[in-house]
Amino acid sequence: MHGSRYQAVLISSSVAVLLIGSSAGAKPPSEMAERIDRAGAVSTLHPQPSTSVKDWLAQALAQITGIQINPTESGIELFLEATNAGLAQVSTQRTENALILEIQNAQLVTGQDIRQENPAEGIESISLQSLTQDSVQLVIVTTAESAQISTSPNRLTVAVNTVAATASPEPTLKQEADTETDEAEIAEDDELEIVVTAEKTPENAQDVPLSLTVLTEQNIEDADITTLDGVADRTPNFTFFPGGSNRTSAFYSVRGVTNFNAFSRDAVGFFIDDVPYDFAGFIDQDLIDLERVEVLRGPQNTLYGRSSAGGVVNIISRRPTNDFEFKGAASYGNFDAFKTQVSVSGPIVEDRLLFRLSGSFSTQDGFVTNTLLNDDVDGGTYWTGRGQLLWTPTDEWEILLNASVADYREGADPFVLVNADDPFNTQLSLNGFNDLVTNAQSLRIAYNTSDIRVTSITAHRFSSQKAAFDQDGSIANILINAPDFSSRVISQEIRVQSPEESDRFQWILGGYFERSTFDNQRDFISGTDVPPANQGTLRSDGDSVSRSLAAFGQASYNVTDKLTLTAGLRYEDTLASIDYTQTFISPDGAFVLPVLQLNNIEISGSELLPRFAVDYRFTPNLMAYGSITRGYRPPGASFEPNDESTAVFEAETSWNYEVGLKTSWLENRLILNVSGFFNNTSNFQFPSIQNGVALVDNADIRSIGGELELIARPIEGLELSAGLGLLNSEFRNGADAFTGTALRGNRTPLTPNLTYNIAAQYRSEIGILSRLELIGVGSTFFDELNSIEQEPFVLVNVRLGYESDNYGIYLFANNLFDTRYLTQSFDFGNRIGIFGAPRTIGVQVRANF
Repeated sequence: MHGSRYQAVLISSSVAVLLIGSSAGAKPPSEMAERIDRAGAVSTLHPQPSTSVKDWLAQALAQITGIQINPTESGIELFLEATNAGLAQVSTQRTENALILEIQNAQLVTGQDIRQENPAEGIESISLQSLTQDSVQLVIVTTAESAQISTSPNRLTVAVNTVAATASPEPTLKQEADTETDEAEIAEDDELEIVVTAEKTPENAQDVPLSLTVLTEQNIEDADITTLDGVADRTPNFTFFPGGSNRTSAFYSVRGVTNFNAFSRDAVGFFIDDVPYDFAGFIDQDLIDLERVEVLRGPQNTLYGRSSAGGVVNIISRRPTNDFEFKGAASYGNFDAFKTQVSVSGPIVEDRLLFRLSGSFSTQDGFVTNTLLNDDVDGGTYWTGRGQLLWTPTDEWEILLNASVADYREGADPFVLVNADDPFNTQLSLNGFNDLVTNAQSLRIAYNTSDIRVTSITAHRFSSQKAAFDQDGSIANILINAPDFSSRVISQEIRVQSPEESDRFQWILGGYFERSTFDNQRDFISGTDVPPANQGTLRSDGDSVSRSLAAFGQASYNVTDKLTLTAGLRYEDTLASIDYTQTFISPDGAFVLPVLQLNNIEISGSELLPRFAVDYRFTPNLMAYGSITRGYRPPGASFEPNDESTAVFEAETSWNYEVGLKTSWLENRLILNVSGFFNNTSNFQFPSIQNGVALVDNADIRSIGGELELIARPIEGLELSAGLGLLNSEFRNGADAFTGTALRGNRTPLTPNLTYNIAAQYRSEIGILSRLELIGVGSTFFDELNSIEQEPFVLVNVRLGYESDNYGIYLFANNLFDTRYLTQSFDFGNRIGIFGAPRTIGVQVRANF
């Protein structure tokens, strides 16, 4: 069964989400808080759990608050209203004259059984009664032998078609998701599978024809994921290289597509609540109060406003709720690390105007000690905040205002000499600092009817970073790097698409505008340990502007119940320009020498980006798919050119081929997905780096690899998960800008040939949580010459906790065996690098009301 090819969905744990059946095209009354039309939502490989501590123990009980019975021309349509739904479980049973549904993890709030006689022709009675403290039974006494099943937020819906049943020679019980085009016949034992659907276009992740990883709210809390580094660790062929314990600059790789040329537009689209995030120094943010994280591998050009050559990391915060809610967590560990997070949500006007506020505060000593100055190099203090206001004036309209702010006051990049005996002790002439301030706002307006859906997203983000660090990484006073960057991105996206009820044909059309400005003021300060003639400040001052316009669309057509064809197209036009000056200033300021001046150097480009995909479902549990996609990273302006010829660089394009299998077994207790890809990239944008100077050039590369993901739940409470990524990404031509060395056959920088993650977690009935996790990374080169390498390494993380009702307490140890490994390394005259975090241990407390 297939839904819309351009979205799949998750269910918010704060909302009741169990629904069963309604006739095709029917839709229960909408609930304001549950019709949030999220852009880019992708379903998880497994259902979304609830997130309170009590939920972790036994799953939150769905509080059934009412029942509504509506006669229809063909029978009845019955709605159960519920709140606080977690992972609802429903089993069905047929007798000669009744349909019986047993609802697990639910309570009847009224405290009294409900019964109605003869509500419609062919329906003798309907009764709802409590079986136990945590289960409810719904009995429909009828001669009908068929029912239809669909899903939508906050209700359990049963549509009994007595007319159809009378006409049907074969008694069947059918289930139907809103966007699926075929109906799965239920086996003779009448086993009923509940398919979760929600806000945008319902679709199970197993029906999405692309390679994706989704981390649910429960996954995020169980693994304590608060950074993009943590997301990448649980995603095959996604690697994140942070700048130590601060945020001066971060690098990443998805299937060999990297931001090694950190000052071009990002090759991967990072979105936090619809706001596009960019630039190496601005993307590494603290992630709090999350509902889910979705990682889509491969180019994404026909669904998102901003195109991406390597994939999309879509981060969705928890949304405002119609019930008051409080969540909080605090932890303390070695390195005097204290972290706290809190969120509160509820109605201002019930069912119409809702709010959510969340924030965090952290402080930590650095990992690296400067023994010369007897002080930490890194570490620091930061706080973040986010506010959301959700207004639904009618059932069709939704207006969501989202604003966030972050303030990081941290130490400098903790560079040390790579060959040092102790990578966490160094001697530097300057400790340095890194101050990062960023804020973002977005306005999301959605109109959703049974005929059409329209969504508008207006977003703005401003970021500023001031820093200084000892670039030579030694006791000598040779070179201080002092950047002062600021960036502003304004974007507007609009989408028009088919309604949720579309079955055979689904489509989406969109337009996108983006304007970004980047101001670069950076001083390279040569100190007293260089020849007197070279002492002074080399000051760079660059202003670059980029404008992008795009139109995109995609359509999926279900040729048969098993075969679906998808085609998409994007047209993008980009214009980039730079004004740049470079000046040398003597230590006393008396001598000023203009070195370089470039005025209004421009480059433009446009591209048509097609996508074709096909998927075929052999059985309900086995789907194969294949796709061909054009990837694109627009031309841009160099960060710090040394002449007019190096001021701009050409667009990067690629053809990407992917095939895959998605399978589920044993009633979804075992899920196994595999994919393979082959990418040819022309004009790969990469810098050659020497002594801190970076010159951007283009070359062709080839990437080939595959991914495997597995989830198994062999017994109650035990979950096993694993991910594997294999990758070979090589230069096909090109040369180093400084040495002229040919690069053909060299592996591209920042692309490990192997990534894997293995986790075993058990949550017992008495409240004990235990988790063991292995994260592995293969060999990685940090430069185009393949002269700086990090050998393969493995990290081991453990977590042990006790959970009861609304509270939990946990002990944790990350990098248990204190593995030493590099996350960044450069040749700045000396071979310097940043090492990953050493062993960290601590205790965490959580509360949820």
